[in-house]
Amino acid sequence: MTETPAKAFLRPGKVFLLTLVGVLVYLVALVVLVPAGWLWHQASAHVQLPPEVQVRQVSGKAWSGVAGAVVAGYPVRLEWQLGMPSLSRLSLPASFSLASSQSSVDGRVSVDWQGGGTLEASGRLAVAEFEDLIRRSGGAVIEGDVTIDRLELAWQDGRVTSADGVGRWAGGSVSWPMGNSTGQATFPPMQATLDSTADGVALMIARQGGDGPAAEVDISWNGMMDLQVYKRMVDLAGQPWSESAAPGDMVFRVRQPLIPGGAL
Repeated sequence: MTETPAKAFLRPGKVFLLTLVGVLVYLVALVVLVPAGWLWHQASAHVQLPPEVQVRQVSGKAWSGVAGAVVAGYPVRLEWQLGMPSLSRLSLPASFSLASSQSSVDGRVSVDWQGGGTLEASGRLAVAEFEDLIRRSGGAVIEGDVTIDRLELAWQDGRVTSADGVGRWAGGSVSWPMGNSTGQATFPPMQATLDSTADGVALMIARQGGDGPAAEVDISWNGMMDLQVYKRMVDLAGQPWSESAAPGDMVFRVRQPLIPGGAL
């Protein structure tokens, strides 16, 4: 009678599997236990942030943490919670909450191993909080809050490949610089839609239920803003203009950095 040779317990396939499991356990433990502040300290020298953004404090763990920063002079607080990695898509999802003293945005972001990703968010912006920044850039100040119903972004190789979003404003008083004085008018409810362009993103502002844009804002990748105002906006403001002009005629255009003092 021939005896079956005993098989080695640690065969090559089993050694590979145990090694893989050990590496995965180590990586998970690393993400869960390593302090987020230590990771940021190691990575900050290799991360190029715009000059308007300064990270002041990072706490918690890499898996779930909090960061305090200053963006264009405004303190903000970022909280994040990583989700379970997707092995099929080789991506890592995370939920986040970004808040300033009066505004907040919540959403989800997913980043893949090639550096691409997607973002979905919604929130509320208190315009009065940013009044000084708006006035320095020569923009119009509106009363009340802007509601972000939907914001969806996708990017690859450091550039946004698609953008889609909708925001609403309930209407009210609007003031804007007019030479050495200030103009003011009461506007109806307005909405804004976001779309992607070849050079950046475009924001179209129109009256809710209206038949065309009152203004359009193009923001390019170098941080420049191109604002175009149409006669529809003049009509909504109740300001006098040539009766021969059509509602879609451009009456004002300005190009300048999105944030005063330099491009992003």
